[in-house]
Amino acid sequence: MKIPTPLDPKAGEPESTEPRLHRPSEIKAYLDKYVIGQESAKRAVAVAVYNHYKRILSDHADDLSDHADDDVELDKSNILIIGPTGTGKTLIADTLARFLAVPFAIADATTLTEAGYVGEDVENILVRLLQIANYDIYKAQAGIVYIDEIDKVGRKSSSAYITRDVSGEGVQQSLLKILEGTVAHIPPKGGRKHPEQSLIPIDTKNILFICGGSFDGLPEIIGRRVNTAEIGFTKTLAKTEKADEILKEVIPEDLVKFGFIPELIGRLPIVTTLNHLDEADLMRVLLEPKNSLVKQYKKLFRMEGVELLFRKEALQEIIKLAIKRNSGARALRSVMESSMLDLMFHLPEYSEDRVTKITITKEFVLRGKKPLMRRSRRSA
Repeated sequence: MKIPTPLDPKAGEPESTEPRLHRPSEIKAYLDKYVIGQESAKRAVAVAVYNHYKRILSDHADDLSDHADDDVELDKSNILIIGPTGTGKTLIADTLARFLAVPFAIADATTLTEAGYVGEDVENILVRLLQIANYDIYKAQAGIVYIDEIDKVGRKSSSAYITRDVSGEGVQQSLLKILEGTVAHIPPKGGRKHPEQSLIPIDTKNILFICGGSFDGLPEIIGRRVNTAEIGFTKTLAKTEKADEILKEVIPEDLVKFGFIPELIGRLPIVTTLNHLDEADLMRVLLEPKNSLVKQYKKLFRMEGVELLFRKEALQEIIKLAIKRNSGARALRSVMESSMLDLMFHLPEYSEDRVTKITITKEFVLRGKKPLMRRSRRSA
């Protein structure tokens, strides 16, 4: 079988040869450009991704037969990321796929149901990946799938009277095979399978699955196990630092108590956690990433010939408003867009009126007061 080449910069070109395997340090360095903070999680993910693609290459290396350990099978390094909303779970997965130049698909676990029920089949995740790979099965089979809100398919009840759970344990059972590695036969255009459809076989053995969720209530489960309740854990849980620290103690048994079947946890051997983002982190999110919101807005204004500046106190107010929405960095965009909407609406007119610089102030963010504007002398 041909060696997969998605890690090669020239992947997809006929003349591409041996793929380049990126080191964990290279993967993390790229993540650092887009993901603020979360150092331990980025390191864990970088190592897991490196081992995953090293495993793919080793499976097809010609000289392995000379090794004494050539009968040792390497397990998949699927990843579970636990962290509050807006801390970077999806961003990490998306950035990884972009760096590795492999197809990347996102699935929402809350839309999945067990086969035979109204909803989306688990195998439709693979349909989406195949479509993103432009129906190149070879590329799709070395892609990355991110399953968001995986915590929502934890069993809601252990009642003996509930015999079928189409949104919980049934979905977990359906996910088992594709996470571990199986040949799934999927309809090319998605939807339910029909006898008249010619199905496409997809081998999931080398597809990297990254699952993420906020896991509300998990810190309490961990806290009871490690006896932190006796020092007032439940009262101080609202303090995000305490919740972040307790999450780092998670073990498989805690996830079982949360509602996951042991078999599924076994398919997710790499478990890492993300911390809440504080004000300093959110300020870095606004300013530092290559595609930060501030940089994006500055570029949009620069395209109209206008220089855009943000005073520090204005950014601090944007951060405070975002924190009130309790959705982490995700809230920064919505706050920024609502604050900047009217200004963006009139930007072409400002440009025509010889405005050369606009400075965003605290009063602009809080009360909608006009920003500071500088016009060229020719308009005087």
